[in-house]
Formats: sequence, C-alpha cells, structure tokens
Amino acid sequence: MSVVTLVGNPRAGSRTRTVAVEAARAIGERIGVPGPYDVVDLSGLGPHLLAPGPSAAVEAALELVAEASVLVVVSPTYKGTYTGLLKAFLDRLPPDALAGKAALPVLVMGDARHSLAVEVHLRPLLVELGALVPTPGLAVLESQLPRLAEVVATWADRVAPQAAVTIEEGALR
Repeated sequence: MSVVTLVGNPRAGSRTRTVAVEAARAIGERIGVPGPYDVVDLSGLGPHLLAPGPSAAVEAALELVAEASVLVVVSPTYKGTYTGLLKAFLDRLPPDALAGKAALPVLVMGDARHSLAVEVHLRPLLVELGALVPTPGLAVLESQLPRLAEVVATWADRVAPQAAVTIEEGALR
C-alpha cells in the first residue's frame, strides 16, 4: 500500500507542496501507511508535458501516480479551479487509471469564495479517471497556513476512515 502526493503548482518549493506533504503525512499516519511518501511535483515536468516526444520523467511520474493506493492531489487555485499544469498531467493518464484507488482532492486558495472548487472542479476530474473520492475534499486558505497541521489534522480525521474503506474496496476489485 502506498500514499503518493501529486503537486500541481508550476513553482518549485511552493506552499502548495508544503500542504501536499502535510496532507499525505496526516492521511498516511491515520490509515497505517508509514512514510516516507512519494511526491510527484509537476513544477519540474511542465516543459515535458506538452513536448511532442515522450519523456522518461513524465512516464515515471504517471506510473507512480497510477500505482498509488492513495493519491493526494493538491493544486493552488487559479481562476477558481486547479492549474492547467495539473490538468495537462492528468490528461495523460488512460481511462480508469485510478480505478479502485482513493484520491483526495486538496486546493490551496487565497479567498474562501473558491472553496467549492474542490468539490465542483477537482473531484469530478478524479472521478472521471475512476478514483473513489472520499468526502470532503480540503480547501486550505492561505490565511490558514500558519495553522496548517491543525487544519489538515481535522480534515484527515474526517476522511481517513473513508479512505481506508475505499482502499479495502479497491483491493476487492
């Protein structure tokens, strides 16, 4: 069993990555999967995603994501939804690539008015790829970053039991 986090921020070393790592740690601890957890940070893969030829780095990242038992998908909120970088990466996965896997959507945002984007935009994308998506997704406001561990812990306490059941159901498929 593995927990992988996918970071859809085009900037290396972003706050989004910090949120992603904390979310993966919190979920992993609660479902009994010891770390370290793999991180697929798309900031370094951007130029390769739209290149005409194959990229070994992109293929390795796609394989890691597809093999995860639990996938924590984290993006900053751009224009009320996830980044185009994240979409370009996920578009490369084949249909049902995430079938039987738990996927946990997380968005980092500056304004609470975008909070529904986790459920309205990111969740359907993951479901389209076959993932089982426990509820609720996590919307992290930038103003909450100083209390990140507490915010993530509260969310993880709520969704970890659902994620554990999802993993068991996925294993039965």
